[in-house]
Amino acid sequence: MPVARENATVYWPEGGERHVRLFRNGANQAVRIPKEFELPGNEALMRREGDRLIIEAIKPKFEPGAPAALLALLEQWAAEGPIEEPIPDIDAGLLPLDDIVLGEPET
Repeated sequence: MPVARENATVYWPEGGERHVRLFRNGANQAVRIPKEFELPGNEALMRREGDRLIIEAIKPKFEPGAPAALLALLEQWAAEGPIEEPIPDIDAGLLPLDDIVLGEPET
């Protein structure tokens, strides 16, 4: 497998940087992602901005009702913090409820 002569530098938002080599995988150019830059999941979104190549992890999509979907939703809500605005009283202005009798009516 021939190795491409170009070199690339990986920039990390937290300040980490790593020199990596580019290589060919068939007709595609490839780079091995070092362990410390590993992305979660098995899919990513790639885009080019000028001379930069940006690879972002794609958040996994869960089936509605799956436990993982519930956990992801709870994590999202926890990140938003507590609700500051008061919750409106949705029963305000409604007529009182009638008494419900279960079983046979008393005579």
